[in-house]
Amino acid sequence: MKYSIHSEAEQDLRSAAQFYREQAGPALALALLTEIEHSISLLMRHPHIGAPWRGNKRRYVMRRFPYSVVYEFAPDEIRVLAVAHQSRRPDYWRGRN
Repeated sequence: MKYSIHSEAEQDLRSAAQFYREQAGPALALALLTEIEHSISLLMRHPHIGAPWRGNKRRYVMRRFPYSVVYEFAPDEIRVLAVAHQSRRPDYWRGRN
């Protein structure tokens, strides 16, 4: 299985990492990126692990950080649509495909 990340999801992730780097230092920003990598790796092995959410989308809630990976999947690909903060601007990513 392969994965792809929507360009705006990449921006979500960059913004989150920048926030942690500015507020708490590079170690926490790196921890966020590591957690995302781990989450995507897990989703590639177990694509149904995320809860069904908003139509054909799924949401995987990260353990250490208050973010969710919003994705959809086909038999051979995970498509990350958003790295969404759990309490900010709900559904801002809905137009992404």
